[in-house]
Amino acid sequence: MKIEELLKTKDTMSPSKKLALNLIVTANHISDKVQFAIKPFGISSQQFNVLRILRGQKNKPANLSTIQDRMVSKMSNTTRLVDKLVEKGLSERIVCPSNRRKIEIRITAKGLQLLKELDPIIENVENSFSENLNEKEIELLNTKLNELRS
Repeated sequence: MKIEELLKTKDTMSPSKKLALNLIVTANHISDKVQFAIKPFGISSQQFNVLRILRGQKNKPANLSTIQDRMVSKMSNTTRLVDKLVEKGLSERIVCPSNRRKIEIRITAKGLQLLKELDPIIENVENSFSENLNEKEIELLNTKLNELRS
């Protein structure tokens, strides 16, 4: 469906405006689908993102700054997200013995198990978005999206 039809507008839009609106609508569409897939597991997409970042640390703890830098959505309140994950037993805080002000976060076994359950579900959701594209088209689209952010 064309963006004009989706937004129910007859106004003429410049190609750049169409692109911007298409990107926003598509990003929201993908975000909604991911959120719907993880909702039964009792976590938000931002909490899911933090868990994946922590898993990527390969059992090494991460500080809040590292997590914030790697977040997909930079608008998230990282401290609050980590608090929620700690409450759920999906991550843990580690206080540095030599500097008690330094707090690091590590994923727990429960958090790793949750991601193991979610991985195939999220992979199916992610694959569903590109099922109408071939590999070459996907690579080209990724390249062009990278260029847009440069």
